[in-house]
Amino acid sequence: MKDFWIACGHHLLDRNASGGLVVTDEFLKAYFARPELMPPEEACAVERRLHRDMLANPRRPVEADEIAAMADADARENWQFVLSLRDLLLRHPTLEAAYLALVRSGTNSLPPLFVNHLVHVIMRNALDGCEDPFVLRAAELFFRQQRILPHEQALLLGDEEIVGGRSPTPVLSLMSMLGAVTDAQLDVLSEESADAYWLRSDQFDMALDLTGGGAGPAALAQVITRWISHLLGIEVVVEPLTALHNAKLAWYVGLDAEATKLGDRLWRGETLDERDEGRVLALFRLSFADPGVVADDVKGEPVYLILAMMADQKVRMKPQNLLTGLPIKHLEVAT
Repeated sequence: MKDFWIACGHHLLDRNASGGLVVTDEFLKAYFARPELMPPEEACAVERRLHRDMLANPRRPVEADEIAAMADADARENWQFVLSLRDLLLRHPTLEAAYLALVRSGTNSLPPLFVNHLVHVIMRNALDGCEDPFVLRAAELFFRQQRILPHEQALLLGDEEIVGGRSPTPVLSLMSMLGAVTDAQLDVLSEESADAYWLRSDQFDMALDLTGGGAGPAALAQVITRWISHLLGIEVVVEPLTALHNAKLAWYVGLDAEATKLGDRLWRGETLDERDEGRVLALFRLSFADPGVVADDVKGEPVYLILAMMADQKVRMKPQNLLTGLPIKHLEVAT
């Protein structure tokens, strides 16, 4: 079996009998070894002692007054965030259960960095055994912000952190023959380049073609199916669409904040202008394998999923919407 996303640290975690990820001391220590928590030369004795203690015993209880005693305000904030994450993970039997509790609480105060990492490692578990680079690249949307890459009629997405440096518009390697110069270069994932993904999966430097009717939307549909199945224990079928064709939006889920706004307008019967229509990147129709899990007032109606881009041509997916926004009767926690 080919491995991928090694840097997310999934190999530091255990699995329980149900396949959920169980936190380990090694996984926790990786957080306490982050550069943000490494005490600088001028760090106070309290900060240095706590850092030593947590590397030795990452489950050690830490009282609020111990953090308050740190001299540096930035250090206090960093420690509060990391300990909040640690405590969340220790309160639940699996990382999946911890993430579900977090997104259902509606009071998430963790930095996006930590939440995205949780999604990253849980998605790695959900896709364990997957050998389709298109599915893996599509899954990166769940935890990595993307940017639209203009290229003729194709809808290409590149990783924002990779392409968002000094050059606002990266040059794809397939376009380099045109003589353009930039700081960032990406390969477009294709049948010819797919094998290269395995060596580059932690680099996030391959662009995804999300053009309607192609492999990209079909791959993203598979990821959505695996995500819902893994975390909610519900089997669904997700079909890519190229247009809604005046479909009745009895229920829809915006896969990002912009898509939710557009969906709200469509649900109210408004007509989108050309600019707003252009922000819609992908559409899907979701149906449930077991109609018995669907809320009574939506039974028999498909659920539509909408992915859109922001005005700055960035895509920031919210995978939690798939867990909290479906019209289902029972929310099963994956443990």
